[in-house]
Amino acid sequence: MGDILDNLSISTGLAIILGANFLIIIILFLMNISNRIKLKKLRQKYNKFMNGLSDRNMEELLEHCIYSVNEVKEKNREIENQIVTLNRNMIQCMQKKGIVRYNAFENVGSDLSYSIALMDNNDDGFVISGIYSRDSSSSYSKPVIGGKSRYVLSAEEIQAIEIAKKSYKEVMYTEK
Repeated sequence: MGDILDNLSISTGLAIILGANFLIIIILFLMNISNRIKLKKLRQKYNKFMNGLSDRNMEELLEHCIYSVNEVKEKNREIENQIVTLNRNMIQCMQKKGIVRYNAFENVGSDLSYSIALMDNNDDGFVISGIYSRDSSSSYSKPVIGGKSRYVLSAEEIQAIEIAKKSYKEVMYTEK
């Protein structure tokens, strides 16, 4: 009877060892599948990062990216300098305009006389007036500095200057 018990305990021990091994094999199999899925995702990310450039290594790719970023920075600096120059020049451009049509003489109709004011951002520029009568037509030009002229201005010329001052709307560009 002792032999039977010994054989039974050996069989039971062997069954337990086989069961444990089977359980370990199942766990390893599941971990293998999980690792394959993670590796596939990692490969996809790597391929996306390399952008189809399989013949380059990571160091070359990073050097290329740094070079590209430096080129963009330099180009951006050039563009910023051009914008500063344009803004500086734009201050002196004629940006404000005003026009007034009127009858210079009572016996002439249709508002054929006019005064036109053209000024830059500093209210410097000129005003041109055209006076129409039945017999003749005359044109006058007067300089304007700071919104004023050293010459006597007519009411219509002053009105044209005021219209010009109010007509200017600064366009602001904001960063996005």
